[in-house]
Amino acid sequence: MDETRIAIRVDMDIVAARQSGRALAVELNFSNTDATLVATAISELARNIVHYAKEGEITLSALHKSEACGILVVARDKGPGISNLEQAMKMGFSTSGSLGIGLPGVRRLMDEFTIDSRPGHGTTVTIKKWKR
Repeated sequence: MDETRIAIRVDMDIVAARQSGRALAVELNFSNTDATLVATAISELARNIVHYAKEGEITLSALHKSEACGILVVARDKGPGISNLEQAMKMGFSTSGSLGIGLPGVRRLMDEFTIDSRPGHGTTVTIKKWKR
C-alpha cells in the first residue's frame, strides 16, 4: 500500500497535508464535497499537531476493500497527550480558547474515527472516509 507522509511542524505543513489529502481524494474519484471533507479533517488534525504537540506526522493512503475504496489518514505526534479524552471530544471544549470544534468536528466529517492518547506519550488519530 502506497502511503504519503507529511511532517507537520509549521503552518505551511498544514497546507501541504490538506492539499495532499484533497489530491488523493480527487485521484480516487471522490465527490468534490467528500474531497473537501477529507481536506478539512486533515487540516484540523494537522493544526492540532502544530498547536499542541509542536511536531508530528500525517500519513495518507488509499484503502481498497471489496468494491469500495477510501482514504486512511493517520495523525501522530509525541506531544503532551490529552489528559481527558472524554472532555476533549465534547463539542465546544477547548484548552486554547478556540471554538472547540476540532476533534468532534473531525469525527463528524469522517466515516470512521479512533483516537489513542495518553499524557506524556502523544496522540494518534486514525480516520477513514469511504467513497460513496
